[in-house]
Amino acid sequence: MAVTVETLEKLERRITLTLAATVINSEVESRLKKLARTVKADGFRPGKVPMSFVAQRYGAQVQYEVVNDKLGEAFSAAANEAKLRVAGMPSIAQKDEAAEGELAFDATFEVYPEVKIADLADTEIERVAAEVTEEAIDKTVEILRKQRRSFAQRGAADVAADGDRVTIDFEGKIDGEPFAGGKADGFQFLLGEGQMLEAFEKAVRGMKAGESKTFPLAFPEDYHGKDVAGKEADFLVTVKKIEAQHLPDVNESFAKALGIKEGTVEALRADIKKNLEREVKFRVLAKNKGAAMDALVGKAELDVPKSLIAGEAERMVANAREDLKKRGIKDADKAPIPAELFNDQAEKRVRLGLVVAELVRSQNLQAKPEQLQAHIEEISQSYEKPAEVVRWYLSDRERMAEVEAVVIENNVTDFILGKAKITDKQLPFDELMATA
Repeated sequence: MAVTVETLEKLERRITLTLAATVINSEVESRLKKLARTVKADGFRPGKVPMSFVAQRYGAQVQYEVVNDKLGEAFSAAANEAKLRVAGMPSIAQKDEAAEGELAFDATFEVYPEVKIADLADTEIERVAAEVTEEAIDKTVEILRKQRRSFAQRGAADVAADGDRVTIDFEGKIDGEPFAGGKADGFQFLLGEGQMLEAFEKAVRGMKAGESKTFPLAFPEDYHGKDVAGKEADFLVTVKKIEAQHLPDVNESFAKALGIKEGTVEALRADIKKNLEREVKFRVLAKNKGAAMDALVGKAELDVPKSLIAGEAERMVANAREDLKKRGIKDADKAPIPAELFNDQAEKRVRLGLVVAELVRSQNLQAKPEQLQAHIEEISQSYEKPAEVVRWYLSDRERMAEVEAVVIENNVTDFILGKAKITDKQLPFDELMATA
C-alpha cells in the first residue's frame, strides 16, 4: 500500500498510520497470558492467578506498550517505503476518526535536508603555522624549574620581594563593612607572579615579617567577584612569614629527575622540543580546521531540522550537568539549566555536522584503516608505553569511533584547504599557545 506523505513546511512531514484493532487485541491477550505465568497475587499460587485479575491490573499498561510497539513498526515501515530520511523522533497523535476496526494516528516529523555546497575555489582561508623556538624551550625549562622549586624562610630584617612566597593575614572592608571573601588568615601567595591584584602585591612588596599595613584597593570593573567589581576597599594586611624561593640548577641531576634517560641537558631540551612540536602541531591543526569548517559552512545552503537542534541542546545540558557533578556541585543532576541557553551553539553544531556529512559522502572522505592506525600511533607517542595505548584504543569501539571522527575531520580539512585560496601566516609561538 502506497504511503501518502503530506508536506507541512520546509522539512516537516506528516503521514497517517493505521493499526488493526484485532492485531492489537491479539497481541495484548498474548502478552497478558505470558505475564500471568509469573505474576504474584495474595491468595493465589504462582501461575494460577486468574486472567481476569491480570487483565484488570495490567491490561491498560500492556495495551499502551503494544500500541507503542506497533506504531514504531508501522512508522518505520512507512518511512522506508516512502524512502524518507527521518530526522529525530516523530510526534504521534491519535485521530478522532478512523475506519471501523482500526486505530488511526498522525505521525508528524522532520526529514534530513538537502545540502547544497557551492564551489570552494573562490573561498579565502588564512592558514597558520608556527615553530618551536629556542626561546620557547627556555621558557619551558623555567616552568619546569619553578615546578620543582623549594623555599627557605628569610631573616627578620629581610623584606618581601618578587619571587618570595609570603604568608599573610588580611581583611578588607567596603564603606567600613566586611564583604564575602575579603578576609583570610595564613594565606600564601607568590609575590610578583600575578596571583593577586597588582595593587595588593604592590602593598605587600617591601614589607617585613610581623609588619602590618592598611591600604586602599580599587577592584576592576570586570573583576570576577561581581559584588565588589568597580568598588574601592580598605585592606589591613599583616605579613606572617616570608620565604625565598630556590630554583634547581639546570644540570644532569635536573634532567634525570625529569625522567631523561641520557641525563644530559641536551637530551632534556630535545625532549622538550619534541613535546612542544607535538602540541604545536595539534594546535595549528585545530586552528586551521576551525577556519576550514567556517568556510565550508559559509558555502553551504540548507534548512536545519528543529528536532536535531533540540536533541543537541539536550545533550549539551546533560554535559553541563555532568561537568557540575565533576566539580562537586551538590544535586548537579537536578540543576535548572534551560536547553534554550544552548540553542544557538546547538544549531551551529548540527549545521556543521550535516554539511560535513554531505561533503564526506560526495567526495569519499571516509577514514581509511591506515589513517586510523597512524593517528592512534601518533597519539600514543606522548605516553610512556605507546604500545599499550595503541591496544587500549583498538580494543574499544567507542574510542575507535572518536578516532574515526577526528580522522574524517582532518580529511575534510585537507580537502577544503586543497580547494580554497590560501594565505599563509606564521604565528609567534606564544600567540599560538595563548589561544584556547
